[in-house]
Amino acid sequence: MIAEIIINRSAKRLNRTFDYNIPKELEELIMIGSTVIVPFGKSAEGKETNLAEGYVVGIKENTTYEVKDIVKIKHNLTEKQIELAQWMAKRYFCNVSDCIKQMLTPGTKAKDENKNVQDKTINAVYLKKDIEEIEFDIEMQKIKSEKQKKVLQFLKDNEGVTIPEIETYAGGTRAIVKTLEKNEYVEIIEKKIERDPLASKKIEKTENLKLTLEQQMAFDEISEKMDQEQYERFLIYGVTGSGKTEIYLQLIGKAMKQNKTSIVLVPEISLTPQMIDRFISRFGKDEIAVLHSKLSLGERYDEWNRIKEGKAKIVIGARSAIFAPLNNIGIIIIDEEHDSSYKSESVPKYDAKEIAKKIAKENNCPLVLGSATPDLTTYYKAQQGEITLLALTKRANNSKLPSVDVVDLKMELANGNRSMLSYKLHDAIQKNLEEKRQTILFLNRRGYSTFIMCRECGYTVKCKNCDISLTYHRFENKLKCHYCGYEEDVVTVCPECHSTKIRYFGTGTQKLEQEINKVFPQATTIRMDVDTVSKKNSHEEILNKFRNENIDILIGTQMVVKGHHFPNVTLVGVIAADSSLNIDDYRANERTFQILTQVAGRAGREQLEGNVIIQTYNPENFAIQCAKEQNYDKFYNTEIALREQLKYPPFSDIILIGFSSLNENEVKQIAEKTYQYFRKMFNTEEFNVLKPMPSPIDKIQNRFRWRIIIKGIMTENANEILNEYLQKFYNCTYKNTKVTIEINPNNMM
Repeated sequence: MIAEIIINRSAKRLNRTFDYNIPKELEELIMIGSTVIVPFGKSAEGKETNLAEGYVVGIKENTTYEVKDIVKIKHNLTEKQIELAQWMAKRYFCNVSDCIKQMLTPGTKAKDENKNVQDKTINAVYLKKDIEEIEFDIEMQKIKSEKQKKVLQFLKDNEGVTIPEIETYAGGTRAIVKTLEKNEYVEIIEKKIERDPLASKKIEKTENLKLTLEQQMAFDEISEKMDQEQYERFLIYGVTGSGKTEIYLQLIGKAMKQNKTSIVLVPEISLTPQMIDRFISRFGKDEIAVLHSKLSLGERYDEWNRIKEGKAKIVIGARSAIFAPLNNIGIIIIDEEHDSSYKSESVPKYDAKEIAKKIAKENNCPLVLGSATPDLTTYYKAQQGEITLLALTKRANNSKLPSVDVVDLKMELANGNRSMLSYKLHDAIQKNLEEKRQTILFLNRRGYSTFIMCRECGYTVKCKNCDISLTYHRFENKLKCHYCGYEEDVVTVCPECHSTKIRYFGTGTQKLEQEINKVFPQATTIRMDVDTVSKKNSHEEILNKFRNENIDILIGTQMVVKGHHFPNVTLVGVIAADSSLNIDDYRANERTFQILTQVAGRAGREQLEGNVIIQTYNPENFAIQCAKEQNYDKFYNTEIALREQLKYPPFSDIILIGFSSLNENEVKQIAEKTYQYFRKMFNTEEFNVLKPMPSPIDKIQNRFRWRIIIKGIMTENANEILNEYLQKFYNCTYKNTKVTIEINPNNMM
């Protein structure tokens, strides 16, 4: 028998199968999905053959090649996992091996097996003789030592304990245990233990809450599809605090009664202890496995194996948890489905929502998407009938939505206020401190681009063709559009009001914290951003400090607004809404509206009234106005019309072809040749191939970067054309240049 094997190498030219003979002794063991060790290539000296890891993707009777034997088998994936990896490789323009690696047990991917994570074990002490025999020997005075008797008595009720535990609870010693082992009364056996990330959790059990009428209607509609074992996509579109999580919990409870498993995906930033605690309180620790980047590799290894062995029925995790080895899935839930983190920024650049859709179809189960501010494309598909829309229009506890005020920073400047805090926000913080209420100050630091704005009138320099902010290139002193290539000179005088108060816009959380401490020295503050949550458990510690009401003001970036429930927070201040409004991206309006609506949802979540103050230089912008009114439908109708006019998603796809090279001339030439190639291949009205341009960040780690953007609908044929191009490119002799292809990327840099 011959195995068709994909070699675990990142080189594009190796993205194909190689034939190997299956030795007789391995024929019963090897199947599609097996991870194996095979001879591959020569050593650096050319004297001996190197060994490589590979994945069996097919088995056949014979081959026309002279082949070598498979050396050994490591572990197995399923045939379905291999099929998924092959689909991903084609869809996301990457190697099959890169996709297979997403499905391997964490900690087992090292080339050197000795460096892989191993099972954690302890030496456990067990009784070797029957209890009756031991009691008889004691009676016959064969065991005279009182300490030995005490240890044996302890082991009658506590088998599988360690020697230190015997020392602590039974007064024994290592020497006593060794004597009992020598006399064959006990045996010491290596015992596997699990590294449990939830071990310290002690949470009281909770019961299902009574659902509101809207919640019940949503639950019933999804529940019906679960009973019918039928795939369907649902969008639970509910205002912040409308009780989406309670619906998730009750749907998972139903899946468990049906003896089925569940996957819950949440953005990494939202995977808070508070959120996990809600699931544990309902279902208990033993039923739940948690997968996210803050776990140690050993913890992830053990959690993965618990899932594989069927011990955990519910998987809660970030993007990569979609690959968890669950069987018999009854429901998949993606919370905050609008969040950009569901799309991977590293190879393979997969979209977890697309993978979830494929897995849900295979398992004949519902896929539930939830958001207070759905992704525009998702909502468009719901409007078109591709997704079933379930709306929650009221907060579950009947608390009112917060009032929202928009402050025009141009007027603040005109009145002589150059502080980061407007007069209105300053007074509101002061009032909150006096009333012993808590405040969240949010700084939207999203995006990489520097944009230029007039502080007098709020004018931002935009591309005349694309309605997108131009990016400032400091070295060339130019403003450029990274979509169509339009550029113009840097302005020093505002074209609208002729003011000279033009500036490069940007600020940071540390600067804000310094200002708050200076203006409100009596207030206790805490900062939450990438710098302060880098250590394990620091995220939880900061939130607990704030939740326990020891802190007056929480300052932070997006992580302070993701899914937290703080009953005593009555004021939320947005320092600079323009930060996301003017990023170099066609989704700038959408992301601004989403983040402002999400941040507003942190205020007044109990019976206390909430107030949100948004500071901006563009108070008239429709995204900010719609966030003020908390009116998603109004925002959607305005933005979708703009997208249709400019042929942005969902009316077309953005295909980004990126080039990087150590050789500047070579990368330019290849980009130009590629442009000419795709102009011929995509020569219909449905596609618009834009000219090659330097990337916004045009040099990283001494590699020069260029790109081509193609607008058009991604069809099966378009996918074939792009994959064929990649294959042709990597069969050429360009040693310095790399090419990547991505559809609707999060990061246009």
